Amino acid sequence: MKKILLLLLFPCSLVQLSAQNAAERSIRTIMAAQELAWNRGDLEAFMDGYWVSDSLRFIGSKGLTYGWQQTLDNYKKGYPDTDAMGKLKFTILSVEQLSKRSAFVIGKWHLTRKAGDLSGHYTLLWKKIKGKWVIVADHSS
Repeated sequence: MKKILLLLLFPCSLVQLSAQNAAERSIRTIMAAQELAWNRGDLEAFMDGYWVSDSLRFIGSKGLTYGWQQTLDNYKKGYPDTDAMGKLKFTILSVEQLSKRSAFVIGKWHLTRKAGDLSGHYTLLWKKIKGKWVIVADHSS
């Protein structure tokens, strides 16, 4: 009886694992594209990973910011040119899928710059909106 139960549950587990792997692959792909965009100095393309909404939340050293446009404006102010931007490297420490449409990512970021390197950690809340994974909340420090 236990063997039959395991055989019945096994395909469900594979489907769930496959969906989790697909979500993680999508998120990792988007973050890799963000790295590339940052490293070529393209902040607009970097922001493609974020939810284009006034409800986007970004928490950084200066506190909470709402909105995609305000987040982009803050990046432009803080990183006015490619020298200030440096070269970005993300290190993803964990990806936890919370549901079919949400995931939580923890990692480290590092900027290599002539003016001195910067680094910190991030926590990202991702949601699948209109078929696309996007960051809806970013806490970077």
